[in-house]
Parts: sequence; C-alpha cells; structure tokens
Amino acid sequence: MKKALLLLLFSIATYAQIDKVEPPFWWSDMNLSDVQIMFYGKNIAQNEVSVSNGIIIKGIQKTENPNYVFVTIDTKNASAQNIVFTFKNGKKSFTKNYELKQRKENSRFRESYNSADVIYLLMPDRFANGNPNNDSHPSVTEKYNRDLPGGRHGGDIEGIIKNIDYLNELGVTAIWSTPVCEDNDENYSYHTYGQSDVYKIDPRYGTNEDYLKLSQELHKKGMKNIMDYVTNHWGWKHWMMNDLPTRDWLHQFPEFTQSNFRMTTQFDTNASEIDAKNCMDGWFVKSMPDLNQSNPLVLNYLIQNAIWWIEYADLDGFRVDTYSYNDKVGISKWTKAITDEYPYFNIVGEVWMHDQAQMAYWQKDSKIGEIQSFNSYLPSVMDFTLHDAFGTVFNEDKATWDKGIVKVYENFTNDFLYPNPNNLLTFIENHDTQRFNHLYPDFKKYQMAITLIATIRGIPQLYYGSEIGMAGNKDKGDADIRQDFPGGWISDKNNAFTASGRTDVQRQYFDFTAKLLNWRKSKSVIHSGKTTHYVPENNVYVYFRYNDKETVMIVINNSADKQTVKTNRFAENIQKFTSGKDIVTDKVIDLKNEITIDGKSVLVLELKK
Repeated sequence: MKKALLLLLFSIATYAQIDKVEPPFWWSDMNLSDVQIMFYGKNIAQNEVSVSNGIIIKGIQKTENPNYVFVTIDTKNASAQNIVFTFKNGKKSFTKNYELKQRKENSRFRESYNSADVIYLLMPDRFANGNPNNDSHPSVTEKYNRDLPGGRHGGDIEGIIKNIDYLNELGVTAIWSTPVCEDNDENYSYHTYGQSDVYKIDPRYGTNEDYLKLSQELHKKGMKNIMDYVTNHWGWKHWMMNDLPTRDWLHQFPEFTQSNFRMTTQFDTNASEIDAKNCMDGWFVKSMPDLNQSNPLVLNYLIQNAIWWIEYADLDGFRVDTYSYNDKVGISKWTKAITDEYPYFNIVGEVWMHDQAQMAYWQKDSKIGEIQSFNSYLPSVMDFTLHDAFGTVFNEDKATWDKGIVKVYENFTNDFLYPNPNNLLTFIENHDTQRFNHLYPDFKKYQMAITLIATIRGIPQLYYGSEIGMAGNKDKGDADIRQDFPGGWISDKNNAFTASGRTDVQRQYFDFTAKLLNWRKSKSVIHSGKTTHYVPENNVYVYFRYNDKETVMIVINNSADKQTVKTNRFAENIQKFTSGKDIVTDKVIDLKNEITIDGKSVLVLELKK
C-alpha cells in the first residue's frame, strides 16, 4: 500500500512538469498536417519524447530555456483519436494525452465575409452585459467598475448573443468584435489588445465555449463572426513574459524603444536600416511587447493559434490589428498559411496610411508590391483615405477645386491601384477614431455618410451605436468614443435595443440605417456591380452602380442649398430609364429632364423604364 502511494505521488509530481500544452488539441485532415506542439514545464526539455499509435515525430526542438520543448508530429494520415506522449528521463517517465479531433465537414472551404456583407464593429465590454456573474473574475486582476470611464464595465459574449436579433433587424450580416482573449492588465484592460493568454477567452467575457456559441447563434441567423486577431504584440502580462521560450521571442533593446510608427519605411527604397528596424521591431507601447515574427518558432506559434481559433470557434474571417507594423516577410507567411488552409477565408489588415499607393502595396497580388518582389497575401485592407475624406467633407458646403464632395470622388479615382478594390473595408469611423456623430451632430450628414458606404464598392463597416446617434469626443480620451450602448445593462433607463425603448432621435437614426442596410442585403448590383461616377458639380456627386439586370443611381448633395441636376449629362448610364424610385422615401423621380435635391441630402434611385 505504501509503495503504491509513493508511486502515485511520484506520478503526480512528474506529471506536474507540464504546465501548458499549446495548441491544446488539433484536428485530423488538416492541410497544416505538421503540428508543432509546445510543452511547457519545469525542465521539460531534459526528457526524451515519444508518441503512441504510430504517429511520426518529425522534429523535436529545444531552446536555451529548458522549460520548453517543441515537438512536431505528422498528422497527415491520422484519424481522429487520442494519442499519448511519453516523456522519459532515465528510469523516470510520465505521459500526456493529446486529442486529434474530427474536423467539421467542409471546414476548409468555409465561406467568409465579402462585399455582400455589412460588418458591425463592437467592443464587448461596452455593448451589453448578458451575464453579471462574470463581471469580475478571481483569475484576472482588474475588477468591474462601471463608474470608471476606462474601467471594466461588464459587457460580455452573452450580451452579444442576447442582442443578435437587434443586429439582424438593423441589417448587418457580420460582427467584428475587438479582441476577446484574456487581457490581464491591472487597468485599462477592457479593449483586450494586450492579451495575456491567446488560447483563452477573457473570463470577464465568458468561456471558450461561449465564444463558439456566439458563432453558432450568428450562423443560425445567416450572420458571420469575425475575430480581431493581433500578430504584432501581446500584453506585458502574457504568461510567457516571466519565462520566455527564447530571448528573441520578442524584439528586445538595451532600453525601451517604441515604434517610430513610420510604416513607409517598410517599402521606402531610401529608408535607413535603423528607421525600418524601429518601425517593425519597436514596441507599440510599453505594455505591449513586440513579437518577433522572423523567429520561426514565434511565427509557427501564431499561425497555429490563428488556425486553431478558426477551426475551434467556427470563425468566418479575421481583422488583423496593426498589420503593417509586423515583420513584413513574417506576416506575409502567416497570412499565406491561413489562406492556404482556408482558400476562401477573408482577412482585412489594419494598414493605417493616408496614401492609396501605400495602402495598395499591402493588398494581395499588388503590382506595387511586385516591384519589390513582395506579396503580402492579405486579401483586404481598410480604406483609410476614404475615412480621411469623411473627417472634413460634410462641413465643406462650398465646393472648390480640392474641397467638398470632390474629395470622395478623388478617392475612388485611385481604385486602379488596388488589385481588388471591391474587397476594401469602408468605414466612417471605428474604435480608434473620432466618433462621426461628434464631428457632425447632424442627422442629414449621417445620412450622406452611411449612404455612401452602403452603396459604393467594398465592404461597409458600421461602428456600434452610430446607428442610434451615439457620439463621443476622442479628445477626452478613448473611453469617450467607447461608451456603453444604452440598454445593455439592466439598470439603464434608455434601452435602444428595442423600438419602444428608443428616443425619437435614436429612432430616426435607426430607422434610416435599417431601411438602407436591409435593402442592400439582396442587391447584387451593389455587392458586385460596376461603378460609373461623374465629376461633382456644385458639390453634388452622382454615381451609378449597375449590372446586366439592374441600375441604381445615387445622388448626394453636399451643398447646404437645394440643387437642380440636369439628367442629360448622365445619358450613358440612364439610357432608356425614365424614372427612379427612391429606396428611402419610396417617391418616384422623373429622370427626363432634371432632378431637384434638397441641401445635405441623398437619393438612392432604383431606375425604371
């Protein structure tokens, strides 16, 4: 009996050598069949490693840190099963079970988001509190404090799930949630871009199972789940920070070195080496250690983690944070690995630049990148130059050569630079910019902006709350542009999630947005039709979306005054059409001679013969 007890205690002690296994499990029948499994535990590298069931070990990599060992196995012809790793050091040994799961049927060929979608960007902590019991959690430091503008307010995954019907009614077809993995910073952790465990949902949002449930509930409504993925950095509280696998897992300097944020150094032929290095290798902020994607172990870790989340949570796409700050060779390999595994998977990168040629450099198959033999393999980038125009254009009532609605027109004249302009993400604002309704506290200007992104080429993205008139001033701090959605908390007096709970102003914004976006859902002419636009006159912009079956004419009057537009100028697109029905008001407009349009207003006309 005593001997058996000693053996049991020995077994427990040796098994405890494994503190982490990542990925925690994998799947059979994956394109990425060589899986590199990281085992972490005290002096784990001192052991010899073997595996059961005829699985082949293709490589064992140890580093200068004896607490890590990276074991690559070949799963190409393996079925779904449990396998056993044996770790042996002399006469001592212990085992660890590892599961290869059955992959979902047709998982490889999952559809992703595209120009037929409208994406809704939300911040879970600020959207809705569906489960007050997880507002704080003993495993993480920062606790619930809704009174603190930059604190944890209690929004969670369950809050999103409970309001899917609201999103569906609004007419959006996909959600992009800011990161949901654990962020264990002491404060200001609600945005979760400083992740401390990239295989674990932040417990204040819920569990991994809750995140999978979110995808499942969205899919029931024909909607999509887009994960905000961070490749450039982790949080300084990431569990590895106390015991890095290798010193060069991160970019390290003799003293703290912040990125110079000059992304142009990534392709500038005149750039100095030090400037390029500081852009890519410098840390975003002190609390966000910069990951070294040129280290093969790091790169493979990030690739496998991304694929793991797609497969586990049944994801429909990625948005990648600070894409152009990464090592560009490393991030292109990461992107290609994802799209090799999932050929139709869409990924949009945050390339926050102010020049179309520079942004186009980062889109897949760019002719500009080809000059330097570079291909990012990134399907989509965000249309920041259009966002730049939105920042001022609607206050420019008088048109000049370079002011007024011509700014929007000029943005689209450079579409030839992009390999795929219809796969650009268009937006009037996001979680890092000024709130549109703060810049323009005018419903008519909101109408113009939302009509533009709903009817031009690309994939429109709406920022939570704008559809009910929410504002916020970034000059007061980020928390002001990330306020709580009214009605997301039981104690809220105003519940904008319901028609009866909305104020008159909220109802005005919501009803217009919902009518426009729900109309858009079935309009292939908007999703994939061609575009012809006309040089603005008197601050009036006219463009057409058309295909073989349908033509839509959009008229946007950015002037403060009523304008009359002669229709003979647009004969090449109007052709034999004689009238147009405005999809917002249902009024029929005669196209024979001229159109009159009120100041600061829009017409979206389905043309009729």
